Amino acid sequence: MHPFYDPTLTYEQNYARGPFGAFAEPEPEPDAVAPRVGTRFLGRPVGIPFGIPAGPLLNARFVAAAFAHGYDLAVYKTVRTRAHPSNPFPNVLAVHVDGDLTPDADAVCADGDFTPPLSISNSFGVPSRDPDVWQPDMAAAVAAAGDGQLLIGSFQGTRGSSGDLALVADHLRAARLVVETGAPVLELNLSCPNEDAASLLCFDIPRVRRILAVVKDEIGDVPLLVKLAYFDTDAALERFVDATAEFVAGYAAVNTIPARLVTASGAPVLGAGRESAGVCGAAIRWAGLEMTRRLARIRALRDADFAIVGTGGVASAADYLAYREAGADAVMSATGAMWRPRLAREVARVASAG
Repeated sequence: MHPFYDPTLTYEQNYARGPFGAFAEPEPEPDAVAPRVGTRFLGRPVGIPFGIPAGPLLNARFVAAAFAHGYDLAVYKTVRTRAHPSNPFPNVLAVHVDGDLTPDADAVCADGDFTPPLSISNSFGVPSRDPDVWQPDMAAAVAAAGDGQLLIGSFQGTRGSSGDLALVADHLRAARLVVETGAPVLELNLSCPNEDAASLLCFDIPRVRRILAVVKDEIGDVPLLVKLAYFDTDAALERFVDATAEFVAGYAAVNTIPARLVTASGAPVLGAGRESAGVCGAAIRWAGLEMTRRLARIRALRDADFAIVGTGGVASAADYLAYREAGADAVMSATGAMWRPRLAREVARVASAG
């Protein structure tokens, strides 16, 4: 099936022309869609706690299509306080992994052969329009939500040469701009996969605390999620949760695993300077499930009430159920939903049967 984000086109072409495939077509009559099960997520009514995470939903057209096709949670692609270009084409390639992709893996082959079990590269660099463009567009995405549907606005600050105070201030401004769109839930991306793994913001707990304190003070009662990378140890994840739980409504994990991508001959497939990229899809399902179980264990031990959003390698209704059984309050699918845009209907049927 043709994915709703076309990997043979540039990011800009997808932004201007997409979505594609089934997302470009009207959804069937309501009686052809499985019944929806009412539940609550972060205190809001949601039909099915299943959706698409930050990344593939580039603008309000993509979001509206996701809602129309039964994805009741939709995360608007991560935005910044100023325009930022995408990495050059190509951005999405098929990544061929034998089994699970671990953080210490050697180079893996990537090409244009998108065959299941599907894993893909995420090499965009968190592009963003200027707020003058994305603010009204995000507001349109918020308005596209139907009953039992929820738009989540993803944002991040931009690192520069002005030091820590400037980075905190940039996060604060980004959060304020997202709240102004009417987004009912915010998600702070602390785990951009195109940075060096050791430099990911989610691993710098003192800096994260400073950012979260000012962001939460700014947004008040609006729920705030944080998007995490894979943590190597239980102890590191426990330290992060203990340091941040007072500010956040929940944690979303996992946001890709970085890997060095090469051609069949061993050359960098994305070109010089872009040897590594985040990998999504089937090869990281283990990591998403492991992080979900860890977070659920911490929540139980601390008698806490934060939400858990599980993501990584969800390509079937069975994957959705596995995440829910692991402790996820909501589940997200990026790669799976891109190539199987009617996946939400399969999940809805399983959820309604249960």
